[in-house]
Amino acid sequence: MENVLREKSFLFALRIVKLSQFLRRDKKEFVLSKQVLRSGTAIGALVSESEYAQSRPDFINKLGIALKEANETRYWLKLLCKSKYITEAMYKSIKPENDELIKLLTSSIKTAKQTNANNN
Repeated sequence: MENVLREKSFLFALRIVKLSQFLRRDKKEFVLSKQVLRSGTAIGALVSESEYAQSRPDFINKLGIALKEANETRYWLKLLCKSKYITEAMYKSIKPENDELIKLLTSSIKTAKQTNANNN
């Protein structure tokens, strides 16, 4: 699961970087583009960091923060769409990837918590 999560969060981060570049270059939007760039790339960074967690609770914590960042990214993407910085089509193109990351993170956290509980 973590390899799939690592790969998907990395590819999502690449899309977010390109989106941020588009927003700055074509739309001259600098505030929201930084917000979505920060939260959207943090997901993959935290997933990557979780691979070297010091303990199972540390692993769960890092994935929990990644889940919060994914949820925040969902907010920024919706705001960018509703404020017309990105088109509905652009939003509908990236939203499923964001939703899938949220599902994968939720599932990974749930599994890790169950494993942790079973080991105690």
